Amino acid sequence: MAKQQSSGGLVYSTEFGRTCPDCREPIEQCCCGEPEQPQSDGIVRVARETKGRGGKVVTLVTGVPLVGAELKTLAKELKKKCGVGGVLKDGVIEIQGEQRDLLVSELSKRGFTVKKSGG
Repeated sequence: MAKQQSSGGLVYSTEFGRTCPDCREPIEQCCCGEPEQPQSDGIVRVARETKGRGGKVVTLVTGVPLVGAELKTLAKELKKKCGVGGVLKDGVIEIQGEQRDLLVSELSKRGFTVKKSGG
């Protein structure tokens, strides 16, 4: 049977005061809770996919250089523009149906560099 290790870490230092137990940085300098900027080549790709969806078509938007609330707002606005449903999963916007042409023009208007991807 394996022994459980303590998850304890430094939480207070006389030099810095309170510290983050994960990164061990002072609380003021901790960046554990902040979302990271996604690694991207600056090109937003719009693809069409049917795999694993029972033949239903979904349009995927990947590589958007936004995080958090900005990305969520963009996804909501794109769904509204297309008049369909969709979801934001792991930084990828999924829009129901074949919407590539409409999404490419809309994202281009918003100043993104956009390419159609896939079939």
